[in-house]
Amino acid sequence: MAIQILIIGAGKSATVLINYLQQKAVENDWYIVLADADATIAANKWKNAPNGHTIGIDIEDKEQRKALIAPATIVISMLPAALHFLVAKDCLALGKSLFTASYVDDNMKSIAQEIQHKDLLFVCEMGLDPGIDHMSAMELIDRIKQKGGQITGFKSHCGGLIAAESDTNPWHYKISWNPRNIILAGKAGAIYIESGEKKTIDYNSIFTTTPIITIPTIGNLTYYPNRDSLAYMETYELQGIPNFVRTTLRHAEFCKGWNAIVQLQLTTENTFSRDEKLTIIQWMDQHIEQNNLQIVLKTFCNDPIIENQLEYLELDRDLVIPLNLNTNASILQWILEDKWKLVQSDMDMVVMMHEINYTLNNKAYLVQSSMVLKGKNELETAMATTVGLPLAMAACAYLQGEIKLTGLQIPTTPIIYKPILKRLAAAGIEFQESEIKL
Repeated sequence: MAIQILIIGAGKSATVLINYLQQKAVENDWYIVLADADATIAANKWKNAPNGHTIGIDIEDKEQRKALIAPATIVISMLPAALHFLVAKDCLALGKSLFTASYVDDNMKSIAQEIQHKDLLFVCEMGLDPGIDHMSAMELIDRIKQKGGQITGFKSHCGGLIAAESDTNPWHYKISWNPRNIILAGKAGAIYIESGEKKTIDYNSIFTTTPIITIPTIGNLTYYPNRDSLAYMETYELQGIPNFVRTTLRHAEFCKGWNAIVQLQLTTENTFSRDEKLTIIQWMDQHIEQNNLQIVLKTFCNDPIIENQLEYLELDRDLVIPLNLNTNASILQWILEDKWKLVQSDMDMVVMMHEINYTLNNKAYLVQSSMVLKGKNELETAMATTVGLPLAMAACAYLQGEIKLTGLQIPTTPIIYKPILKRLAAAGIEFQESEIKL
């Protein structure tokens, strides 16, 4: 029976994954079924390629879902994170291995023993962040430990940005991935370890002070801490080290402006009653007045950088807001999807850097390992490439017998990260490393 790969989801992040697997399907005589809620989107992504076909599906229809999964050899889920578990349960019931870029959540953990018992492989966190960050960090951590080094500090930075050639707005940012996640950034606050102490930062403080970091070939960027870094200390087997943090990279001006957005409470998710013909300027004026934010707005507008950023968003437009939008967060997202959209010739950029401090023979060292990748255009973005390629490559390595594992896995083991990092390097996604003696 021929190998059949089922890809569920044909959104922004799936473009490069689809293209890569189309080529591998021809080379290996595999067959691909590409399914999406929008059959037209799937067909447009497929472009009449050989060795496969597309189909529309209501992923929440149990019978449709099972009929789609049953003939597959493996399943790749590019769905929104909340829908993965529907697919995972069917894969478990039907004996299919599953590959996804999303985090291992409590639902997935709850079926870990059953996955192992059935000798299936479920690989999660196999994208960019999480994904490439895990693999590149663990390769470096394992290498330092193998030569006897004692790790004392770990910082991992990652950001989806806009390439300098396409940087045309005062935010120095355009949307290359899920816009909803951009709006929600920082809402969970952050927890990390610094100088042996647990640090906790709330949402209102995350963007107020953001340190500067210099990235080779790029220059200065800034960063803010990501959610709960402490969980990754166990993942990376670095329990007890005095410094540990995972962060998001942005331009300094972006964090300055986004801090204003947060303090102006424009990302709140409380629903409100609204007029059918509510315009942007009416929404903004009502919000500022109802929440007594006049002084806050005036203070921020005294900063010419922030004033310019807010003017760029045109929050004083007499444009009617779609009727289905009734939270500040959803309205802001609608505005930003227009103002920060990639145009055809735009190139995005993914930047990642690990900074690891360690001691060896009573001497201290700092290793910096960085990766910079630019996209080709608004479809073949660096974001789609770095999310989709690791996932596609892992699926191929599994089908070709190179990854011989079972159970619920993330790519922190050499059995997974070694072949995938090698493939990524061959595709131009590789890390540049420097080490200094402190």
